[in-house]
Amino acid sequence: MIEFITELFLIFAVIDPIGSIPVYVEATKKFGLADKKKIAIRSCAIAFFILLFFIVVGQFILEGMSVTLDAFQISGGVILFLFATTMILGDGKPEREKSNITNYKQVTIFPIAIPSLASPGAILTVVLLTDNHLYSIGEQGVTTLQVLIILVLTAAILLAANYLQKIIGDYGITVISKIMGLILAAYAVQSILTGISHFFGLVLE
Repeated sequence: MIEFITELFLIFAVIDPIGSIPVYVEATKKFGLADKKKIAIRSCAIAFFILLFFIVVGQFILEGMSVTLDAFQISGGVILFLFATTMILGDGKPEREKSNITNYKQVTIFPIAIPSLASPGAILTVVLLTDNHLYSIGEQGVTTLQVLIILVLTAAILLAANYLQKIIGDYGITVISKIMGLILAAYAVQSILTGISHFFGLVLE
């Protein structure tokens, strides 16, 4: 039971539902409450199936392509940093182009489902936790269940963010978005630095 709980917390940490809130709020600020609910639920479902795909065949893909954790961390950090800059500096697209994004399916997949929830770190973590050389089918099934539990919890957290946004209004969300953008940018840079330092065998202070 202790091992189950420990692994559950590890998966919670790498999926990072709390850290996904600013990404979700920013990506859905132009949608109504009904669409925001759909986005929250469907993005978590899509993230689960992405992670499930890598649980099943990810090991073969990564071993075949010789992709490392360092490469995943750096690429994920770059993507999140670019998204964070749009949160800090304002609109990442002209208003006319941005107003045309009315289909919630677009933001459901990117940036919420991936790379925010099904992040490079989360993908590699589930691959490592279901290593065919170390874990049985039953143990891999338990890990899959843990991923499902965390993503159901994530959906609940994102749904709660809808009501928080409704209470504090657009102005409050704008202020929070700028602050969260700074935090997300710092996290992204840290991810890039960690990947680079591991690759070159350096130690960050």
